[in-house]
Amino acid sequence: MKNNYSEQEKQSWTEIGTALNSENVDDPITLRDYSWITEDGKIDEVSFCKSFVASNPIKCVNGIFYGMDGVVEIENLRADIYQLICEVLTNGVAKKVDNLIEALKLETHTKELPLELDRIHVVNGVYYLNGNFEGEKQFCRNRLNVNYNPEAPKPEMWLKYLKDLVEEEDIPTIQEYLGYMLIPSNKGQKLMMILGRGGEGKSRMGLIIKKIFSEALNFSSIEKVEHNKFARADLENKLVMIDDDMKMEALKDTNYIKTIVTLEDEMDLERKQKQSVQGKLFVRFLLFGNGSLSALHDKSYGFYRRQLIITTKKPPDDRVDDPYLVEKIVTEKEGIFLWMLEGLQRLLENNYKFTISDRAKGNLLEAMQSSNNVIPFLESEGYIRFEKGTTATSKAIYNVYCKWCEENAEKPMSSKTVLGYLKQNSEELGIEPSTNIPIDGGKKARGFKGIFTKIRADGT
Repeated sequence: MKNNYSEQEKQSWTEIGTALNSENVDDPITLRDYSWITEDGKIDEVSFCKSFVASNPIKCVNGIFYGMDGVVEIENLRADIYQLICEVLTNGVAKKVDNLIEALKLETHTKELPLELDRIHVVNGVYYLNGNFEGEKQFCRNRLNVNYNPEAPKPEMWLKYLKDLVEEEDIPTIQEYLGYMLIPSNKGQKLMMILGRGGEGKSRMGLIIKKIFSEALNFSSIEKVEHNKFARADLENKLVMIDDDMKMEALKDTNYIKTIVTLEDEMDLERKQKQSVQGKLFVRFLLFGNGSLSALHDKSYGFYRRQLIITTKKPPDDRVDDPYLVEKIVTEKEGIFLWMLEGLQRLLENNYKFTISDRAKGNLLEAMQSSNNVIPFLESEGYIRFEKGTTATSKAIYNVYCKWCEENAEKPMSSKTVLGYLKQNSEELGIEPSTNIPIDGGKKARGFKGIFTKIRADGT
């Protein structure tokens, strides 16, 4: 700490600050009012905070700072404060910076920031989904790195890239999903996978989207989100999470992924060495890989109904890749933004129901069948039939299922998994679980009504 300031120095901190500011016109720190320095050369923390906030509007929710451009990273805030106080402090600066940040948390404490589903914050203002636009910025959770320009030309390179990447019937689904990512909502209750064998250029989509979403997007892995308790907190305030190289291994659990995809309330978020808090996650998952997302134990329809699966075209053998394609397409980002808005408006008009092609529906069915062989078993002929007025015990159904697996070179799952699937999907299958299925000797057993086994386990 500097000591023994002269009376002239004590009286002229604001003048000195004004002079410093005028000499540094490009300095991002607008606060140059040194009236928060006491007569003995110390910092009045309350006065500092009030003066800082007056020139740098911020709010703090659950320990996270928000400014006019969204989340304010703590390290950037530390650097700004350091630049201010290093003019008057020479010792213990780092500790004082931390103290001032804690004081700022109290000064700017806000219970919450509202989820704004009616607007999108962009570089040059706020776009409202009713079509209005305001050229002034507002406090927000995140701001996209794109201008709203209603006169932006059609993004021809982007559209050609999509046409080369996927079948044309699947482009509306991609348009709606990317538009869905523009607002902080999970009402669509879907994640999207774009799958191929490799070399199609699908991961370039993630790089292009990153240029538009900027800090509102996070690159991570879906496996980490499910199994690392700290990874979920990293998704707070993010509109999108991209996994650009999804692993082929089946997930051990799926509870957190399913919850996040459909979440419309708060969930527990943990950060290292900090008390967990209840936070809202509205992140949408965009996954790129060579195979669909699968689960080791979760074979339920609920896991798969949350998935949109788009498969890529096979690239032509004579294709020559352009190493600068991403940079070229990014020049069209204002037009891409308008294209995404068009998809969002269509999705909202359809009450968050996505346009899904027959091809995409087939992709989902194939993924379900490859992960859960109960589905093709139930669709097979010669083993069971669904008919009103018939019954079958759980034991009989499982025995016939095992016989089907043996004859189709499939590995049978446990009886708990098979019968659990039948119970979870009983309404859709037109069957009814029961504990009063008649067996020999007048006894009763567990089973289902509306299903009948056509063969015995011994094949007769």
